[in-house]
Amino acid sequence: MSEANIVTSNEQPAQLGRQLPVTAPAVDIYENETEILLHADMPGVVKEDIAINIDNGKMTLSGCRRLSSTGAAAWRELAEVEFRRTFAVPQSIDINKVHAELKDGVLRLHLPKSEAAKPRQIEITAG
Repeated sequence: MSEANIVTSNEQPAQLGRQLPVTAPAVDIYENETEILLHADMPGVVKEDIAINIDNGKMTLSGCRRLSSTGAAAWRELAEVEFRRTFAVPQSIDINKVHAELKDGVLRLHLPKSEAAKPRQIEITAG
């Protein structure tokens, strides 16, 4: 990645009562001239259970996987879980244009760069 790195953190708050276990989703981060693209693996999470908050230079992704059962479990390896991860967001991001989509269990978060942060070619004129 270039200078506009997103710093990751696996902060996990203390568990209280009967909350879901918290785990950090696997994330890939790509950067080009116009945006930073973040892919977060959130299998089994529906879009209504995902929250993306950007505040004071930090972005938190969270999503809950909730499972329904129709009988007694004979074998169980999947569990309900909350995916949560926090990132430091560069000031070069245009927060008003951030958008996300969820497809096949992968959250794709587009973080467009502000016009001032985009590289540009300076034309030289003859004097």
